[in-house]
Amino acid sequence: MEPPADSITAGPGGRVPTNCAVWSPDSAWVAFDTRSDLAGAVFDGTHIRAVNVHTREVRTLYESQNGACCGVVTWHPTLMRVAFILGPEHPTPEWDYGAARRQGVTVDFDRPGVATRLDARDLTRTTPGALRGGSHVHVWHPGGELVSFTYEDAVPADGLRTIGVSICGRPVTVPTTHPRNHDGSAFSVLVPHVTADPRPGSDDVGRACEEGWVGTSRTLAFQGTVLTADGRRVPEVFVVDVPAAAGGPPNRPVGADQRRLTRGGVGGPRHWLRSDPAGTRVGFLRPDVAGVAQFWAVTLAGESRQITRLAAGVSSAFTWHPDGRRVAFVTGGRVGLCDTATGAVQPLTPPGQPDHAPRPEACVVSPDGRRVAFVRHLGGSNQVCVAEVPS
Repeated sequence: MEPPADSITAGPGGRVPTNCAVWSPDSAWVAFDTRSDLAGAVFDGTHIRAVNVHTREVRTLYESQNGACCGVVTWHPTLMRVAFILGPEHPTPEWDYGAARRQGVTVDFDRPGVATRLDARDLTRTTPGALRGGSHVHVWHPGGELVSFTYEDAVPADGLRTIGVSICGRPVTVPTTHPRNHDGSAFSVLVPHVTADPRPGSDDVGRACEEGWVGTSRTLAFQGTVLTADGRRVPEVFVVDVPAAAGGPPNRPVGADQRRLTRGGVGGPRHWLRSDPAGTRVGFLRPDVAGVAQFWAVTLAGESRQITRLAAGVSSAFTWHPDGRRVAFVTGGRVGLCDTATGAVQPLTPPGQPDHAPRPEACVVSPDGRRVAFVRHLGGSNQVCVAEVPS
């Protein structure tokens, strides 16, 4: 059986799109980075690129310099601008790429190669609005004024994974008291409350990650790992509000009204929580009694419902269609759109050989709702592919 002919890239090289926001606001370009391994687990890419779905033109938006690597690119919701991770330039054995040593930068489509630092860093812990660690997976709020990210501190004793928010338009200047300090174009804060010693059976969060904005509100949904009464670490769905006047001391959480929405766990393939466009439901994955990952949704009142009952289960990250009713994910080796009212799945790609099946990292609906971007391994390399959504 021939591999499906739905790719819009070709040839050798690494191609890894992010799990969301890979489409330009006009639904014409899909952004990706050039990490070499299929899953993007090795952070060795040196280019941020975008491919035009109509012409197949590929443009380089950024090439890293001085030994740095870059990756995990997302688009602004209304501007032709991308954000991504930039690793350390001039890395040393003491300061090479790592979770606590990365930063977010932005690049405008019409100014390729010109990067603006997003989050500031101050390793002396003195400057409000600056971080002392590293940020990852930068996703703009639908309004474009906030950017969420996962975060790890550079101080080992405090090195918990949590979530931060950069407030655009509030630049931060830091002192040159450390060679790895730098200014930023946004004021950054940490949001959830996490603790190194969660109480068994409580709602204490020991790790916060895989977040997503809830509709157009200033609320973030995230996977918060709790400690059960019998000592198991289980991720659950939490939400936390970002105050309108966020500020205060560096590396102190500012979130208000942090609350738990699920009891029963989150699992399956790695995925980020995503809400429907209206912000009424947060989607997540949870294994059924047979251990097969199914799609679920929970309201902000904590009412959970299992949507799918698929024999093959859900095998990828997911995104919502702009209609707020359907969700795109991979199941049974095919990209599909799931009707969340009925759980029925409409296949968008034909069945194919397992070696060419859509990969699990990304399955992203375009802003206009007409296409889904995903990745296949074809010809020895990842290729960006697009499935059409029937009208």
